Amino acid sequence: MTKALEDYLEEVHVLILQKGKARVRDVAHDLNVKMPSVVKALAELKKLGLVNQEPYGDIELTAKGRRIAASVLGRHTLLKAFLMKLNVPEEQADNDACLMEHILSATTLDRIRDFVEGGGVRAKEKSDKNKETK
Repeated sequence: MTKALEDYLEEVHVLILQKGKARVRDVAHDLNVKMPSVVKALAELKKLGLVNQEPYGDIELTAKGRRIAASVLGRHTLLKAFLMKLNVPEEQADNDACLMEHILSATTLDRIRDFVEGGGVRAKEKSDKNKETK
């Protein structure tokens, strides 16, 4: 799936969480794109089995779509928190997290998660060494 499609999927998920529904015009507004771009992206997401939508109706996530969207949103939230711990202003952290969420490996994200959740990288290394000696 492309970065752009992940962004559309994530935005649908966020709108459903915030408003209880997602509509084409709301996705277009929030992503600052034209409605035909959203319609085209939704057609691709439908082909992938990630969303359902009747013409002019609300957008719904399939179970698979919800799972993937929650994962993308989780990466975004984690990276934004990480950047804010580095004193990056919130708006910039949000924008940068959106770019980073698509390219970092699972290993890197795990290390960032360790750091954000308080242990930091050194605490994780100590924990790993303790496991090795047992």
